[in-house]
Amino acid sequence: MGCSSSLPARNSGQIGSLSTEGSSVSDSKNLRVKLVLLGDSGVGKSCIVLRFVRGQFDPTSKVTVGASFLSQTVALQDSTTVKFEIWDTAGQERYAALAPLYYRGAAVAVVVYDITSPESFSKAQYWIKELQKHGSPDIVLALVGNKADLHENRSVPSQDAIDYAEKNGMFFIETSAKTADNINQLFEEIAKRLPRPTFHFLTVKPRNLSMSYIELSYTLLWLPTM
Repeated sequence: MGCSSSLPARNSGQIGSLSTEGSSVSDSKNLRVKLVLLGDSGVGKSCIVLRFVRGQFDPTSKVTVGASFLSQTVALQDSTTVKFEIWDTAGQERYAALAPLYYRGAAVAVVVYDITSPESFSKAQYWIKELQKHGSPDIVLALVGNKADLHENRSVPSQDAIDYAEKNGMFFIETSAKTADNINQLFEEIAKRLPRPTFHFLTVKPRNLSMSYIELSYTLLWLPTM
């Protein structure tokens, strides 16, 4: 099930088919990045987003259709702010062909599975392979085992996910959208792992400082007479 229907209209919208390229930065301390969530239907992607954005959990919400868009800002201890522009994609098989429209140009991909469902873990691995082939080369990848509150019904061992994440150069965390366990930590860790833009300044030094000064003075001297 999805949780996106609980969001106000000004913060979300159900999108059927839309090309959404690009992520950008304003400076090294104020980042704006595109983040996409991928995973099987029913793993709790929308519930994770709703918990992160509004601090709410709605177990009766509807399944996401196409994709929904939300945004939220995280402030780090080093005074960096990161605005996440979040695309929550539908997990149903009939919408799988639309996924590339949403992860194209994304700076971050969060791949979610249900710890009680081995099938959803297999689907997560499929999406990771797709991102490795078609995603941005410097994309930040996170593997998330959701529904940690159902640990008594666990079917996917944590160690299996840890090993897979390490092998594929991504970080792993288990969350519970229901209890809010590790939800904020997930996005804070992503924010810390984002590459920071580097600004280069070019300084040109004249070979003959005295001559440059004379030429500048000459130019300024003649400006009033033009």
